[in-house]
Amino acid sequence: MITRRNVLHAGAVLGAASAFGSAIGKRSWAQGRPFTFCSWGGALSEVEKMAFVDPFAKEKGIEIANVSPTNYAKLKAMVEANAVDWDVVTVGGYFIYTGKDTNLLEPVDYSIVKADHVAPYWRTEYGVYTTTGASVIAYNTDAFPEGSRPESWADFWNVKDFPGPRSLYSRLWYNYEAALRAAGVSKEEIYPATEEKMKLAFAKLKEIKPHVSVWWTAGAQPPQLLSTGEVAMAMAWSGRVAAAIHEGAPVAMTFKDAIAWGNAFVVPKGTPNRDLAMELISYAVSPSSQERLLPVGTYGPILEDVSARATSEQAKFIVTHPDNIKDAVIQNDAEVSAYVIKYEAEWQKFQLG
Repeated sequence: MITRRNVLHAGAVLGAASAFGSAIGKRSWAQGRPFTFCSWGGALSEVEKMAFVDPFAKEKGIEIANVSPTNYAKLKAMVEANAVDWDVVTVGGYFIYTGKDTNLLEPVDYSIVKADHVAPYWRTEYGVYTTTGASVIAYNTDAFPEGSRPESWADFWNVKDFPGPRSLYSRLWYNYEAALRAAGVSKEEIYPATEEKMKLAFAKLKEIKPHVSVWWTAGAQPPQLLSTGEVAMAMAWSGRVAAAIHEGAPVAMTFKDAIAWGNAFVVPKGTPNRDLAMELISYAVSPSSQERLLPVGTYGPILEDVSARATSEQAKFIVTHPDNIKDAVIQNDAEVSAYVIKYEAEWQKFQLG
């Protein structure tokens, strides 16, 4: 059985090894600080530490400081002050593009980062994806027993056959993609986000809005709302739902119609440890590092050939497994970055109206 204990146990073992490696080979880093990895915190940081950061520290014989949460405003302030304290940062994929446009990131040095084996949509000029998750349809299993469970965004919108209050994310992204799928747009036609498609998405969102009792802002909310029965169905991050399932909560999810996305590693512009930062990124996308994600049960590999080796139990929680990714929309973060800027005011007006 996959549980959060898998992550914590593996992390403890690797952490001990890393501490030993650091003790015998600590280095003094620029600006009198250790090499620093910044991420969002919570389960994702635990997974990254176990699979990537601790074994990399052991291999290099260095100390790595782990800090959280990722904060884009703080990153911007560091870069502009030429006082960068973070060397590698986990970001949402769209920030690769906004960070590039605002001159906050180092370009990925692919002479150091070995990523030819990574699918093109998971490696970009200014960031490389290292773990995957998805925005999925999650539901309370008491509200929808076996045989009557939702399997598409069309079902999510179908309040007659699948009754009960809903919960959606409070931002435009994910909602744009889900609304178009509910409207019957094929996953291949979701992008580019044209004005016509955005108009259709807002029209579909207007349909479901009266049934949305909570517009959530934090990933922990949907599993909690579902577990208590406050909502019957929710858009949710797969890793958060998986954690709730492992803990025995009355929730489930489907990867059918999932919106697959990745967490990316970027390097802040001006870090004095640029080359080592690139080495960590290269290490994270190596097949051996990616394989450590298989038993985690929350966040999955970006390498689909690694995901294909998952057991049937592990595959239930990995969006990049062949049985799951075939039914998913792969989020185009370049498009997201563009449409958020263009339509954010309209989205805010929609939510307030």
